[in-house]
Amino acid sequence: MKLRRPSLRSQLLLGILLPVLGLVALNTVSLYREALRSANTAYDRTLLASAKVIGEQLEVEGRGTQARLRATVPYSALEAFDADNRSQMFYKVSGFDGEMVSGYEDLPRWTGRIPDRGPYAALVDFYDEQFRGRPVRVAVLLQPVAGSGGQGMATIQVAETLELRETLARQLLMDTLWRQALLLAVIAAVVTLVVQRATRPVRALSAAIRARDATDLSPIEASTAPRELLPLVDATNQVMARLAHLLEQQKRFVRDTAHQLRTPLAVLRTQTQSSLRGDVAPLQALREIDHTVQRATQLANQMLSLAKVEQLRQQGDATVLDWAGIVREVALDLGPLIAEKRLDFAISTEPAPVRAHDWALRELSRNLLHNAWKFSSDGAMLAVRLRRDGGVAELTVSDGGPGLPRPLQHALFQPFATGRSPGDGRAGSGLGLAICQEIVRALGGHLVLRNRGEPVQGLDALVRLPLADNPP
Repeated sequence: MKLRRPSLRSQLLLGILLPVLGLVALNTVSLYREALRSANTAYDRTLLASAKVIGEQLEVEGRGTQARLRATVPYSALEAFDADNRSQMFYKVSGFDGEMVSGYEDLPRWTGRIPDRGPYAALVDFYDEQFRGRPVRVAVLLQPVAGSGGQGMATIQVAETLELRETLARQLLMDTLWRQALLLAVIAAVVTLVVQRATRPVRALSAAIRARDATDLSPIEASTAPRELLPLVDATNQVMARLAHLLEQQKRFVRDTAHQLRTPLAVLRTQTQSSLRGDVAPLQALREIDHTVQRATQLANQMLSLAKVEQLRQQGDATVLDWAGIVREVALDLGPLIAEKRLDFAISTEPAPVRAHDWALRELSRNLLHNAWKFSSDGAMLAVRLRRDGGVAELTVSDGGPGLPRPLQHALFQPFATGRSPGDGRAGSGLGLAICQEIVRALGGHLVLRNRGEPVQGLDALVRLPLADNPP
């Protein structure tokens, strides 16, 4: 079962409320401890006051070795604890030698020491103890006693059970928890409201994109979006623009393919039917069919090449290649065609490292050379020169053909545009230069056609591509 990914709103709420909850919990514990410490201080002061009241009533009876300590415990020493029936008080007065004088004899004897710097101006110590199976808080006061019969240090222990303190502590805890819970609820409500308002543009943008038609790739309008969303909107618009471009390329490819292949297929069907009826000789019919199949095959390959250029443009993983070596290999492949026309061929290259796909460079070079060969007259010149000019590699392919009228020098870069009439045997599909133009654009270069000489002595195709050490 696939777990549901948390939403941005829930992440914000958790990211804000959890730390706040932790801080509130720590603050609650701290406040409770401070309140409990304050309560203990107050009740300890009451224990000390009771011990002092008992100490003030101590007297010495007898003289010499017969001197004894006498304790009179007044009601005022106990009345501070009479107001609450849940707490009980115990006391014990020990004489100069630790002997029992008054109080509860089984109250454990104090064995501690007086703090060096206590909170009170008295010889007093406070500690926790167990008495008759119940926890008690004990205050020990060392009270100097002097009389005509002698003097010494009496020990007064006053113990109190913890019911009242625990009740007060629970009350303090409940009050603290209630206030902290109210504070947390207010914080949660405020955070929820702020997060809701902050994420409203995100939800609105999501709803707008979800409501779009599947074919709507227009830019997203987000003029009111927060500044933090603008990079996301811009990136989304860039992706949609690329998708729209790819979709348009596919539509154009399908449209052009359907339009251009329909003619050779119709011609092929007509030729086949004519051959079956015996209108032409079988050998002539086969030659015509072969010529039509070659034209259709060339057209299909060129259209696939045009589509592949766009695919390579999107890949962006080109490597550094030596264009000079590729140009020489392509020229060698076209050697038989050049020899067939007895062209005056010359080639001159310099090392030219460019960042491109191998197929793109070969297709570019092959189309330019093949186009120049096609429109060159028998015995004319055909020159190829590749040189480095600053930060670019410049390829010039010069033919000995009739050149081009100036209006056609730019129109030929459009798909299916030709500079010859359909009846001309040298007329092509009109895709060669369009493929070259798309390849050059994908590589960040520039392609121009210009007549050479006046009157025209031929056509120069000039391609400039950035060198690998100077990318576009």
